[in-house]
Amino acid sequence: MNHLMLLQVATETIPVATEQTAGVQETSYFKLVFALNSLWIMIPLFLMLGFAIYLFIKKLMVLNRASREEYNFMNNIRDFIHDGKLDSAVALCKGTENPSARLIEKGLSRIGRPLDDIRTAVENEGNIEVGRLEKGVSALATIAAIAPMMGFLGTVVGMVSAFHNMAADPNNFNIGTLSSGIYTAMITTVAGLIVGVLALVFHNMIVSKISNVVYMLEIRTTEFMDLLHENV
Repeated sequence: MNHLMLLQVATETIPVATEQTAGVQETSYFKLVFALNSLWIMIPLFLMLGFAIYLFIKKLMVLNRASREEYNFMNNIRDFIHDGKLDSAVALCKGTENPSARLIEKGLSRIGRPLDDIRTAVENEGNIEVGRLEKGVSALATIAAIAPMMGFLGTVVGMVSAFHNMAADPNNFNIGTLSSGIYTAMITTVAGLIVGVLALVFHNMIVSKISNVVYMLEIRTTEFMDLLHENV
C-alpha cells in the first residue's frame, strides 16, 4: 500500500517539474535582456558598447593611416637636404599625411637654428602628434571600468527588489518566482562584464598601436637629427 502511495505522489509530481522546466526553457535571453526591471541598466550598457565600438573603429582607422609611410620617404628627404632643396623637402612632407611627415616638416622649418633648438621643436611636435593619437582612448578605459560595476549594481538592485517582494507577501512565496527574479537581475552583471571585457580589449589594442607609432616617431626623429649632423 505504501509503495502504491509513493508511486502515485511521484506520478503527480513529475508533470509539475516538467512544466516548470519548460517554462524556464521558453524564457529567451532576449526577454531577459529587455526585462522592464533591468532596462535602466541595460540601456546605458548598450550605449556604452556602441560608443566603445565606434571609438575603436575610428581610432583604428586613424592609427592605420598614421603608421602607413612611403617606402622611400626618408631617402627622398635625405637627398633633398643634401642637394639643398629644402622647399622640395617641405613640399614632400606636406603631401604626405602622417605624423612622421609633420614631424620632419617642423624640423625643416627650423633649419638654420642651433641643433638643440631643432631637436626641441621636433620633440614638441612629436608630443603634439602623440596627444592627438591618444585623444579619446581614456574613454575606453573608463567604459571598461564602469560597465562591470553598473552591471553589478543592476543585479544587486534586482535582488533587493526580489527579496523585498518576497518579504512583503510571504504567504504567496514561490521559489520559482524568486529564482526567476534573481536570474533576471543577474543578466545585468553578465552584460556589464561583456561590455567591460570588450572595452578593455579595445583599449589595449589601441594603446599597443599607439606605442608602435610612438616608436616609429622616435626612429624618424633620430634619423632626421643624424641627417642634420651630416650636413653641419
